[in-house]
Amino acid sequence: MATALHLQRGLRERLRRGEVEITVVEPQAYFTYHPLLAEVAAGSIDPRHVVVPLRRILPDCRVVTARITRIEHFARRVLADVASPGEPPVPVELPYDILVVAPGSVSRTAPVPGLAEHGLRFSTVGEAVNLRNHVLEQLDLASATRDPALRHAALTFVFVGAGYAGVGALAELEDMARTAVRTYHNVRAEDLRWVLAEATDRILPGEASDLAEHALGQLRERGVDIRLGTTLESALGGVVALSDGSRFEARTLVWTAGVRPSPLLRESDLPLDTLGRVRCLATLQAVGPDGRALPGVWAAGDCAAVPDPDADGAPCAPNAQHAFAQAELLARNIAVALDGGPHAPGLVGYRPGPAACSTSLGLRRAVAHTRRGGRLTGRRAWWLHRARHLWRLPSAERRVRVLMDWVFGGVFSRETVSLGAMEHPRTTFEDGFDPGSGRPPGAGPEAPR
Repeated sequence: MATALHLQRGLRERLRRGEVEITVVEPQAYFTYHPLLAEVAAGSIDPRHVVVPLRRILPDCRVVTARITRIEHFARRVLADVASPGEPPVPVELPYDILVVAPGSVSRTAPVPGLAEHGLRFSTVGEAVNLRNHVLEQLDLASATRDPALRHAALTFVFVGAGYAGVGALAELEDMARTAVRTYHNVRAEDLRWVLAEATDRILPGEASDLAEHALGQLRERGVDIRLGTTLESALGGVVALSDGSRFEARTLVWTAGVRPSPLLRESDLPLDTLGRVRCLATLQAVGPDGRALPGVWAAGDCAAVPDPDADGAPCAPNAQHAFAQAELLARNIAVALDGGPHAPGLVGYRPGPAACSTSLGLRRAVAHTRRGGRLTGRRAWWLHRARHLWRLPSAERRVRVLMDWVFGGVFSRETVSLGAMEHPRTTFEDGFDPGSGRPPGAGPEAPR
């Protein structure tokens, strides 16, 4: 989406004259701004405000809401399915001259017993809202039950994976739950147990070591049980078993242990590396079998193995900073290639700028890099974190809406009501039917025919 947005701006005159056509193929008709999902889960931002309708921000592009099933580059075509609820998918074929591959990544899972049955993901707006509702429902359950074991399991929240997503989600939800328990007469903040398991020896692996240590200290001061060098061994029966030998019951298990390239790439004839990413040159052109640029194919973001000159040529890490910067450069290079061909001298290689990452640690707490190489913690980092992501939102309207969410959040207390029933709105209607007659109980006799 970001590449299409930059291309639309750079090629606007050509688009209006009909010399160029940009087609965006996406399963959902909207773009999700993932860095703010943690605040959606915490109730600080309305879920609708972190999604942007593609047709609104890409008025000069053709948007096709479909799921790509195969890429056949040597035939210069993309095969996709257009699906409607309750109907079989309709296959479509989309020919192209230039292909931009940017399907992103998906959650990286592991064959852990019980994970599929009891684990929760955190990568979409729906999953963020579901996680928020789930946490609040556990507080309700703990307040209502008289079973000590059930109460303890309901108040135990386990997160696996201490990257940006895991740390941000845990910190925001812990903050929200701490606020929510003030309204319960028999649940205190001290009753909540938060466990963060990380397979490596540090949290925030892509962050500077001093900021990662600061975040670690902040979370531990708030009572978060952080297990470094620890993996999830099993979650059968709702019992969490960790590699350090500990076992305990928990009704909340959130899996945020990294990402992997979209499996869509496996259904293509594009050159991939061992991790399933498109092999790229520094100019973001795909690399062909001969080691030269593959004509007509470009890639960026989490699905692209773009060499990082600051890491001895190792591929760039899959994070938002690289993705946004590569999208802008990719649009520029495509515009240059349209004028001078794929080997035009004006093509520029990707070189990461200064670190500009940030992570929220809850209300008024964060760690952040400045573009001049400085490092911030606490409230100043939190303000920078919010300002940075507000600026990156690709819609002025959404910026205003998110800003108003934050303003009202500073004036009024957080809304801590679970709306889990909204996830299945037909349940009460369906439960009201008599299984034998197919009519609601209490309805009069069936009318004669």
